[in-house]
Amino acid sequence: MTDRAPRRILIENGWVVTGDPALGTLTGCDVLIQDGRITAVGPGLPGDGAEVIDARDMIALPGLVDAHKHTWQSAVRHRCAELDLRTYFGEMFGGLGPLYRPEDVYAGNLLGALSALDAGTTTLMDWSHVQNSPEHSDQAVAALRDSGVRAVFGHGWPLVDLPAWIAGSERPHTGDVRRVRRELLPDDDALVTLHLAGRGPELSTLDATRADLAMARDLGIRTSIHMGCGPEYGAMAAIAQLERAGLLGPDLSFVHCSESADDEFAMMADHGAAVVLAPHHEQALPGIGHTPIDRVRAFGITAGLSTDTETAGAADLFTQMRAGLAAHRSQLAEGRTRFADKLDPFSVAEVFAMATQGGADALGLGDRIGSLSPGKRADIVLVRATDPNLFPVSDPVAALVCSAHPGNVDTVLVDGVVRKRAGSLVGAGAGSIDRARELALASHRRLLGG
Repeated sequence: MTDRAPRRILIENGWVVTGDPALGTLTGCDVLIQDGRITAVGPGLPGDGAEVIDARDMIALPGLVDAHKHTWQSAVRHRCAELDLRTYFGEMFGGLGPLYRPEDVYAGNLLGALSALDAGTTTLMDWSHVQNSPEHSDQAVAALRDSGVRAVFGHGWPLVDLPAWIAGSERPHTGDVRRVRRELLPDDDALVTLHLAGRGPELSTLDATRADLAMARDLGIRTSIHMGCGPEYGAMAAIAQLERAGLLGPDLSFVHCSESADDEFAMMADHGAAVVLAPHHEQALPGIGHTPIDRVRAFGITAGLSTDTETAGAADLFTQMRAGLAAHRSQLAEGRTRFADKLDPFSVAEVFAMATQGGADALGLGDRIGSLSPGKRADIVLVRATDPNLFPVSDPVAALVCSAHPGNVDTVLVDGVVRKRAGSLVGAGAGSIDRARELALASHRRLLGG
């Protein structure tokens, strides 16, 4: 797999959904790329010396952004599809998690990252709470790099000696994150960067959380924390605990928040914290609670979308957009929200923005990805508009949100490098899909005994 972008690429004559309010959606339009960066969007752009990608009969869109994915679980896909939340916790964290070797993490991450690219997801936040040893982290990062995806590695906690880490734990976050920052991921402009995947007051003491956030801020990295995932955790009012302790800030994003209180959403809005939602999982995995899109919208909170875990749901953000659209429109239609008087109808453009610019903003990457704006990095997806499930297209955003699936994704570029072409992932060696299948199957059989 080549990791060097051609100096100039011209994506020519496409239907361009820019995701940029100033540019809108353009027909018969070109996108010019120079050294991995978008330099111009418009008709008739000069292609002298450029590699030309013919986008006729295609929709060009910003690469989708998956703001929370437990990528390490990808090799045991669908294992938990019939489980509720508590049983999922026991299966993956108490049962299988301690068995994971570094090579299992590599296999899961490589497969999960490649499946993301195949589905038009160019950026993922690898929420990696399987730090059973430093080598587990090393292999997680290695797989992300080998895949070619843009990624944020979220450094979590071990799954060995698990109760001591998540049951009112007084332990600070493992200090190995400092080594990862120093030796593996020191560059915030690189393709793979670092966040803290934190436990927060729901799993650790407030003093431990205070120490964890101080460490993350000292390292100059953002922190993501699961909050309000089920009634038991919602009752802890952990976001309010952070607010009272003076710890809330714009460097935090919270996952799910299904059972967090209304006043906690107001606190998040006041402090510029973001929310990451996984609508399919929140609606289909009993015990999480309903996806809180109504409160995210009512309080004007930055929100991204997530595929969460492939043990219980699909690997693509098209599924998440549709699930979120259906869940919130049903909620509005049936009056199952306290904020109906504050909310306009939920548009396809709004949920599309959550899967692109919203996710980028939640990860602190909104200045470089999330829209096809000149100056941003060239993370671009081409979807075939002539495929039977999409043709004829009257509204490209509606087509993408309501009907598109990974099989419609023709071409994927990350940082100006083609990672999928003519419907197939491209690459050889460490990042090849054949190698990912081989490693994932071996890991699957070892972990599940099949």
